[in-house]
Amino acid sequence: MKGVLIAGVSSGVGKTTVTVGLLAALRRRGLRVQPFKVGPDYIDPSYHTAAAGGVASRNLDLWLLPAPTMRTLFVRAMSAADVAIVEGVMGLFDGQLGGEGLASAAHVARELNLPVVLVVDAAKLSWSAGALVLGYRSFDPTVRLAGVILNGVGGPRHVAELRESIEQRAGVPVLGWLPYQAELAVPERYLGLVPATEGSDWRSFVDAAEVAVTVGVDLPRLLDLATATTPQTVDSELFPAQPLPPTTAIAIARDEAFSFYYQDGLDLLEAWGAELLPFSPLADAALPKDASAVYIGGGFPELFATGLASNTSMLDSLRAAHARGLPIYAECGGLMLLGRSLVDAQNERHAMAGIVPLDSTLAAAHLTIGYRDAQAARETLLLDRGQTVRAHEFHWSSPEAEMPLSDAAYLVDDRDPPTEGFASGQTLASYLHVHFAADDRGRLARRFVDRATAARQARASGT
Repeated sequence: MKGVLIAGVSSGVGKTTVTVGLLAALRRRGLRVQPFKVGPDYIDPSYHTAAAGGVASRNLDLWLLPAPTMRTLFVRAMSAADVAIVEGVMGLFDGQLGGEGLASAAHVARELNLPVVLVVDAAKLSWSAGALVLGYRSFDPTVRLAGVILNGVGGPRHVAELRESIEQRAGVPVLGWLPYQAELAVPERYLGLVPATEGSDWRSFVDAAEVAVTVGVDLPRLLDLATATTPQTVDSELFPAQPLPPTTAIAIARDEAFSFYYQDGLDLLEAWGAELLPFSPLADAALPKDASAVYIGGGFPELFATGLASNTSMLDSLRAAHARGLPIYAECGGLMLLGRSLVDAQNERHAMAGIVPLDSTLAAAHLTIGYRDAQAARETLLLDRGQTVRAHEFHWSSPEAEMPLSDAAYLVDDRDPPTEGFASGQTLASYLHVHFAADDRGRLARRFVDRATAARQARASGT
């Protein structure tokens, strides 16, 4: 198997630029590339998918997922691919806070037997680069550091000094370098990059990254180093032996405002019998008429609040679906859409669906981020009372006031008060992002599909 993990000495060194450039350059050479992203990130994968010609990037997260499940998902995705390009997260050894590298890029590389190529921002380095790489090489000898790609290089004389330092003192080959160019800067804002799904000018960035990697990186040598043994997997009940024929349809919000989904989670819903019907809360007048459930993922509804609020027929359609008892699952941005109102960064209040007793605001915005252990406070769409699930939280908005305890969906460790989200009837909405593969028997996805199937049957029988 061919595969390589692109890691960084820290965040912001150019991992995404190198990864996107490699995906596009290798694809142009006729290889079937499969992109992956370490961690729970939704935005970087949108650029991976664009560079890979529409091949969906997948998340590899060793905190959200058991290691055997993560390996199984990796091997499953690689069944039709020639080479895996995996983008790391933060610095090579950075993972869960307090976890001594748990769920880091290095952790994933060890589990998948992948060689690592380290991206070094060399704009302010010369001879010291060797010391830096030597430290990364010696920090954990079980991580196979196969090469280095330099970013932000000033020119040939600069790269000659960097190469000599790294190869002679650290003993790691330099596989290439990228110059400092404005075109190689990815569009950014709070929470990271601007998603490619927003229709931002991603194509010029992908094209520039491809050219820089093609010119500056020794691709044949990188592929020679990218040999990896197929990871060990286990028999699992995560997916059915054969995909089941559709028994129901789930409407899934997909537009500029809502794009945060784990591809493997969507695959699980389809495998267990759900047809996924995309709809746009911004542009469509109503939910798809054949839908028996609704899934609204995360995104940036605050940037499109005016359009969402003005689409009153869609808000009416969501309210009607809730009143009929259709299963509705909403995460983060989806929670904000289902709330009563949303205050944007300009302090303008916009009316939302009013299903959830929540008023969200960016008026006093601050970043909330981290892994969460959550316990179901009551029976919900996904869990029985007392069952637990691992989740991730990543948002800039906040509630104007705590939601009532009587409506809470989860109890979250290390939180005061411990309540999170909203659950009532068949509606579950929360700031937490959940991976449907978190349970290795596929119970989360199966339960959602079963509830949607029951709703379709009830609708057909008129009950």
